[in-house]
Amino acid sequence: MPSALSRDQVEKFQATGYLPYHKLLTDDEISQLRVECDRAFEDGWRSGDLRILSTNSCDIKAQLDAPEQVWQIIQLSERSCHFLKLLYDTRFLDVVQDLIGPNIMLFHDQALYKPPNSGGEVFGHQDNGYWLAKPANLVSCWLTLDDVSVESGAMQFLPGSHFAELNHQRPDILLQAEVSNVSDTVILEIGAAECLFHHCLAPHRTAPNTSERDRRAIAIHYMQPGTRRENGDGIAVSFESPLVRMAV
Repeated sequence: MPSALSRDQVEKFQATGYLPYHKLLTDDEISQLRVECDRAFEDGWRSGDLRILSTNSCDIKAQLDAPEQVWQIIQLSERSCHFLKLLYDTRFLDVVQDLIGPNIMLFHDQALYKPPNSGGEVFGHQDNGYWLAKPANLVSCWLTLDDVSVESGAMQFLPGSHFAELNHQRPDILLQAEVSNVSDTVILEIGAAECLFHHCLAPHRTAPNTSERDRRAIAIHYMQPGTRRENGDGIAVSFESPLVRMAV
């Protein structure tokens, strides 16, 4: 099977901890995913079956009244067949295979929504500060459903800082890392249906959405078989640890 990534792209990912990638979906596909994403969030707001990352309150009314909001749905693929199908899409898996090898399992997937003008900040953090996975070599694909600019909350990285774990404070909702206001971060503006692949130890953050546009994004987190939590227990994943690609 030919590689999806060039040697230079793989080396860039290894050196920086992240890799911007080109558009992978058609305009029709991304339009359908926007419809499905919006439907899922509408259902979540009615039922309270979602999470807000910009307040520690578990009360849905307090969440809705928060001045800045970042809404999250874990396992969107379990609410939409369109997103379930996306987990097995070879266009994504070919890239992931070049980064972590041919045996690929799903950790989980999520949807993130920052509304226009009031979308909040996601503070600087390493994903593995939540996950506590060993070996810490999970790779995430961050797929945008909208054009993402500095004003709408583009992803920001601290290049080359994925070789060690940072000290995180651990509030109930968000991890606040020591990288929140680092001056030499790289800000990556990307278009709808383009992707960012990043290592689970790559420090990253997103600024508030101060634009007039929605900022919807999907994150799919992949791992190698045998990944475990620090305490030795297996990582809890959806669909009973689905293997999305296996070398034969």
